[in-house]
Amino acid sequence: MLSFKRLIHSFKDALHGLAHTFRREQNFRVQVLIGIFVTALAIYFPLRVWEVIVLILLMGWVLTMELLNTAFEYFTDLLKPRLHHYVHAVKDIMAAAVLISSLGAATIGVIIFLPHFLNLLK
Repeated sequence: MLSFKRLIHSFKDALHGLAHTFRREQNFRVQVLIGIFVTALAIYFPLRVWEVIVLILLMGWVLTMELLNTAFEYFTDLLKPRLHHYVHAVKDIMAAAVLISSLGAATIGVIIFLPHFLNLLK
């Protein structure tokens, strides 16, 4: 049976996690700011529905990757690098995953927005 009270508690926990990450992680704040900027551009320019959907998915993907990176960093910090030399490697690999997802999102963003910026110059 679905428990409305447990569902509300789950949402509160998720929002607490977002707030925690936003307060403590500079990269997450930067990515949220970029997401707000991209949203403003999507509102300003006459984008097709599929372009807006792609942008929303990409923003969600990058923010999710940053949340996972933060969680992995916190978890590996519990292990301490002296326990295993892979701890530093795990952190670097997760940071690389965030970087690749961000670069991919930025590339797709340029592909979507470049024609609109070029039209402004005409």
